[in-house]
Amino acid sequence: MLGLAVTFIMGVYVGQVVQSLVKDILMPIIGLALPGLGNLSTLRFAIPPTALDAQGNPLDPNCTGQLFGIGNFLVSIITFIIVSFVTFLIVKITKRWGIE
Repeated sequence: MLGLAVTFIMGVYVGQVVQSLVKDILMPIIGLALPGLGNLSTLRFAIPPTALDAQGNPLDPNCTGQLFGIGNFLVSIITFIIVSFVTFLIVKITKRWGIE
C-alpha cells in the first residue's frame, strides 16, 4: 500500500516536470523551427481570418471574430504522450525485474 502512495505522489510531480519541459523548452524550440511563430503554445487561429501579432492577438482592434487558442491544447497532447511513454517504460522495466 505504501508503494501505491509513493507512486501516486511521484506521478503527480513527474507530470508537472514533464509539463514544464514541454511548455517551457520543447514548444519554443518547435516555434523556432516554424517561421513566423515565436512559441507554439501561443498559437491561435482567428475566425473570420484576420492578421495576428506574435502573441496571437488581433492586429485590428475592432476585430469581432473568435480566437481559437490551440497552442495550449498541443502542449497538453505532447505532455500526455510523454507521460504515457514514461509510464509504459516504467511498467516494462518493473515487469522485467520481477517487481509487482
